[in-house]
Amino acid sequence: MTDQPQPQHRPPSPSDRGAPELFTWEFASDPYPAYAWLREHAPVHRTRLPSGVEAWLVTRYADAKQTLADPRLSKNPAHHDEPAHAKGKTGIPGERKAELMTHLLNIDPPDHTRLRRLVSKAFTPRRVAEFAPRVQELTDGLIDRFAESGSADLIHDFAFPLPIYAICDLLGVPREDQDDFRDWAGMMIRHQGGPRGGVARSVKKMRGYLADLIHRKREALPAEPALGEDLISGLIRASDHGEHLTENEAAAMAFILLFAGFETTVNLIGNGTYALLTHPEQRERLQASLAAGEHGLLETGVEELLRYDGPVELATWRFATEALTLGGQRIAAGDPVLVVLAAADRDPERFADPDTLDLARRDNQHLGYGHGIHYCLGAPLARLEGQTALATLLTRLPDLELAVDPAELRWRGGLIMRGLRTLPVRFTAAPTGSRPAPPV
Repeated sequence: MTDQPQPQHRPPSPSDRGAPELFTWEFASDPYPAYAWLREHAPVHRTRLPSGVEAWLVTRYADAKQTLADPRLSKNPAHHDEPAHAKGKTGIPGERKAELMTHLLNIDPPDHTRLRRLVSKAFTPRRVAEFAPRVQELTDGLIDRFAESGSADLIHDFAFPLPIYAICDLLGVPREDQDDFRDWAGMMIRHQGGPRGGVARSVKKMRGYLADLIHRKREALPAEPALGEDLISGLIRASDHGEHLTENEAAAMAFILLFAGFETTVNLIGNGTYALLTHPEQRERLQASLAAGEHGLLETGVEELLRYDGPVELATWRFATEALTLGGQRIAAGDPVLVVLAAADRDPERFADPDTLDLARRDNQHLGYGHGIHYCLGAPLARLEGQTALATLLTRLPDLELAVDPAELRWRGGLIMRGLRTLPVRFTAAPTGSRPAPPV
């Protein structure tokens, strides 16, 4: 960022001396020792991010929970004290140029309240339960594609396409167009692994498609909503009936639901499967529970996987609207603040034996899906997909195992999300014609 003013550096405090190096490839493989150091010695720590932006990292559970709900910390990047957000440094690359900024991750009340209310009905427990058979159908169909081969890359072949097709169905993207969405989404999560500018180009293509789809659906919208009407049609109906939803807001809402609704679930399934494969006693315990027709351990297990190595490493950006104090540190107005969910969810002050994976853990109020008014809207759907995916994998492919040494696995670069690039596995080939009954 040599072409923009540099922020004033805070003199290092004694607690910062000896701080571990952050955001390296080695750190990405296992960030938890570094986060443990920060929790103990510098729980609210100012650092320079790989993009060049300086931000505060909040690592203790109590501080994190307070920060996530503090109204003095805005989601609107206009509150940043430097023009980094205009250069795509503090958001999704390309979202500003594509006029996709007015979504739930970038706005505050009252607009946030209005927009969230419009889409919340699509993610009620009842609506999600009605969608469960489709999630099971998608899950089985994807496993059918590789079950007879005896090997697969569970990221590319399973964890990635499942939530893409599921959220496309909810949004109302026609089946014949969903592979295009899969390609665009793939570019967006590859980040540094794709061609330069590839993310921004994918965002632009997605924006153009959504504008056209909104137009086509508006032209064909029936007078009365059908049972289970798709989400984009619902957004159009709201914008045409007094909710004052602009076309840009509708497109941005559809975009962020797709973007936020798939990558988190990709990582939940990928990270969760990896954790089970590297903790065989926990995996066997879960398989025995499923074989007995019990699902209580599956439900608590997914919550534990969200806590232990969750899909979102850092909560999305917040900006101080006024000077405030967090964890004893003075935060200036305009400073960016990032809550490190991965660190907070292993805080020994909140969780007993936090570095131990315990699928039966009960007192598990983790922050994996956030806290406060920005709590993840799609959490019920993500939980359904995670439970269905893991239960079906372990039931249909009972001897599933890693096909490489864990040290060979690589984690995707990036700031907010935590997920594997690949997850090669092997198993006894299973004929798809002898599929067992769905486990959930």
